[in-house]
Amino acid sequence: MAENIFEVATRQKMRFQFNGMVTVEDLWDLSLVQLDSIFKALNGALKRAQEESLLDVRSQADKDLDVKIALVKHIVAVKLAEKEERKLALENLEKRQRLLGILASKQDEDLRSKSAEELEKMLADLS
Repeated sequence: MAENIFEVATRQKMRFQFNGMVTVEDLWDLSLVQLDSIFKALNGALKRAQEESLLDVRSQADKDLDVKIALVKHIVAVKLAEKEERKLALENLEKRQRLLGILASKQDEDLRSKSAEELEKMLADLS
């Protein structure tokens, strides 16, 4: 699809059937399950539109259906990528916290291994 699907959708003011009608902007607020429901409905309509015909003529409705399906697929792909990014960020945060805990523990071990004189000198240096 050479044209920008979002430009086509907004210029044509496309709406999607889901608990009434929703706009392209509203699709971003839907869950993956809700988007999958819309995709299934669109895909079913596409299959009905692709029934065998003696005429190989694609109507504007067929083209709109292609754009709608591409939009939903794109939004789902973006949402899945964002979900994966959040998961990786959380894993990195947890790993960082673990490493900081281990580092603090090692630093405590280092301090515990010092003699009383060394600790007193360190305390005096802090004053």
